[in-house]
Amino acid sequence: MEEIIKSIDVTKESIAKLGARTDETGATLQSDSAAESSHVQGDERSLFEKIGGKAAVEAAVDIFYEKVLMDVRIKDFFEGVDMPGQRNKQKAFLTFAFGGAPNYSGENMRAAHKHLVEKGLDETHFDAVIENLGATLKELSVPDDLINEVAQIALSTKWDVLNR
Repeated sequence: MEEIIKSIDVTKESIAKLGARTDETGATLQSDSAAESSHVQGDERSLFEKIGGKAAVEAAVDIFYEKVLMDVRIKDFFEGVDMPGQRNKQKAFLTFAFGGAPNYSGENMRAAHKHLVEKGLDETHFDAVIENLGATLKELSVPDDLINEVAQIALSTKWDVLNR
């Protein structure tokens, strides 16, 4: 969990790619509709529970990879990848990262993505992944405030994914 929580690099541009709005200082704003459809004040449930649990994570990962595999900016990184296995790894990771499981037994982010960095994975590719994640969550009608939480988690892995 330490690697996920480690320094959160949330930029206005990256949050915007996930569909959230920021003010001129970079503070994340929440739309009125998100506030209305969002979780109840003091809701102590995990992000995993708030977004709909296992079924929601499974649906999101499946839609996400459909988008990724059609995205000319990043689809080549998935050539030859066992996609059912990749989907399962991503579902397990997100379940953990969103508070739905006490541990994650997969590789750490640096090790898991090192071969991709060697093939040229950079910030533009990371941003494309974030865009696809945001589009997926929007398609699933996830409220903006929960998309912001997902964005913070995703962005917290950026430098580890890019092996920097």
